Amino acid sequence: MNRSPKVAVITMEGTNNELEAFLSFKYSGGNPEIVHLKKLESKIKKIDDFDIIFFPGGFSAGDYVRAGAIMAARIRSKLLRDIEDFVEEGKPVMGTCNGFQVLVELGLLPDTGRNYSIEAALAPNISNRFEARSVYVRIKKKNCLFLSSFENDQIIKVPIAHSEGRFVTRDDDILKNIRDDGLNVLTYVDDHGRETGYPWNPNGSYMNIAGICNRDGNVLGTMPHPERVFFHYTQPDWTRSRYVDGPGSHFFRNAVRYSIEKF
Repeated sequence: MNRSPKVAVITMEGTNNELEAFLSFKYSGGNPEIVHLKKLESKIKKIDDFDIIFFPGGFSAGDYVRAGAIMAARIRSKLLRDIEDFVEEGKPVMGTCNGFQVLVELGLLPDTGRNYSIEAALAPNISNRFEARSVYVRIKKKNCLFLSSFENDQIIKVPIAHSEGRFVTRDDDILKNIRDDGLNVLTYVDDHGRETGYPWNPNGSYMNIAGICNRDGNVLGTMPHPERVFFHYTQPDWTRSRYVDGPGSHFFRNAVRYSIEKF
């Protein structure tokens, strides 16, 4: 690839993290474009015009029915085969918060059965309220391309902002498959790196799951928002940080680098 990877940041009414994602990819060397879902539905833009897809956070379609359901239904009706082809080519797909909810509703995550059936959901937080703060997560990067530059078991601080983030599975077998295959790549922990309950696990997710990657390592969904801490000065304790970049920068730079090297 002799050009910057083209990135589609897919939006619709209600999404609200597209600018942070756009800037994160731009400053990672990508060529991002904010693409409204209607342009893809009408074929003004095509999925295969792009090298990376990103689903941003927010409240797509007002989160009516349930979070991410309407956006996913629209994609499923006209674009699902194109998205599946994109994934099967090994191209990077990422969704944060509402974007993670969309990926789960599409069956792209966790996809333990390899058939894109809906295996999980992001249910209301156990606190029954909107949680907006920073949390600690431990990284188990396995083969997830978005996490390749992290150290295994590295702990980072990232922001959350959601009311429906409790990762639950359709049955216990799916949860076992997630555990056995190491798909739970981001895990909520306390400030000492221990898995524990609320408030460190802000929503009550099974196995403290904060982020899931598919088996092939090219589809990642996270409830935390790495795009909000791409720059070090957007961290709450930035004046004490010894890093030039925020921890979220790794996710985007890894995706861009992967696309340059592989496609």
